[in-house]
Amino acid sequence: MVIERVLAVIGGFVILIGTASSVLRTLVVPRGVLSRFSELVLDATVRLSRMIGDRIADYTRRDGILAWAAPVSLMSLLVGWLLAFWIGFSLLDFGFSRFEFTAAMRQAGSSIATLGFAASPRASLTILDIVTGLTGMVIIALQIAYLPTLYSAYNQRETLVTLLAARGGEPAWGPEILARHAWLGLLGNMPELYGEWERWAATVSESHTSYPVLIHFRSPQPLRSWLISLLAVMDAAALQTALAPSSAPVEARLLLRMGYLTLRDIAAIESIPTRQDVSPDDDIALPYEEFESAVKALAEVDMTIERTALEAWPHFRGWRVNYEDAAYGLAMHIDAVPALWSGDRRRPETPIPPVRPVNRQPTR
Repeated sequence: MVIERVLAVIGGFVILIGTASSVLRTLVVPRGVLSRFSELVLDATVRLSRMIGDRIADYTRRDGILAWAAPVSLMSLLVGWLLAFWIGFSLLDFGFSRFEFTAAMRQAGSSIATLGFAASPRASLTILDIVTGLTGMVIIALQIAYLPTLYSAYNQRETLVTLLAARGGEPAWGPEILARHAWLGLLGNMPELYGEWERWAATVSESHTSYPVLIHFRSPQPLRSWLISLLAVMDAAALQTALAPSSAPVEARLLLRMGYLTLRDIAAIESIPTRQDVSPDDDIALPYEEFESAVKALAEVDMTIERTALEAWPHFRGWRVNYEDAAYGLAMHIDAVPALWSGDRRRPETPIPPVRPVNRQPTR
């Protein structure tokens, strides 16, 4: 019996230390160092939502199912941590007293829930009860403080994604961004757009690698996606740089570099394989025929074009080869909206072209 109680004390301390480490790595340390437990919970909820979503053909309905994965994982983490601390303190109560294990669980449960219906007359166990109660309150307080940080980063991310809807359609597409700006005579605003998205990419890189659960938070509208929006703006920058090198703003190249680093960092956090040593001469998944069709569409809206599609293709491919595999891997991983030029998904999908507004004449 003594051996059992000694082993219980050792096991209790191991569980408490491991759980405390998981809490600190997930909620406190400002970098992507999720504990194994946090990774398992997030992965389990994402897989479950995928299993349900993959049975639904309609993307809008499937997006509604997938949107629950990240919030449910946060609640599951909180419950899992509290249960782990409950078991750990129950083992300590069992090891330091003469309680049966069921009585020890009742004692620890009373303390961690701060209900106080089971109090011990012994001073040593009273101290343990106080520590148990404080632990429960600290875990809940940390989780409450964690949520505003997450949703602040989420709102900051989605603001620019929503603004892009008018400029690049829904879902966003690189050629559509350039076509709308050229048609409205707003190509002069592209440097500002690229600059905003360069800063946006840097912010997302920091927040999504520090708090990986944000990767699975979906946009409020099913046809919007932070990933597809970034890919579309980067494609627009690569297109403009390839087609009109003398007039393309330098901000386009800066965005391409920052966006490439962001996608690679986030892909690494999610363990998505990407090519490390790429050459501008490497092939890309996007077919030349789709690129040529986009160039013709841009010519029709009188965009400044200095190279033919055939001449611009090696330059565009040289830019896109840097970020295409990371973007496509992430798009499949999070089941982003199947936009044009965004790769395959887990189930066969017909790419959705940008929804264009219908021009209406004012009524008298």
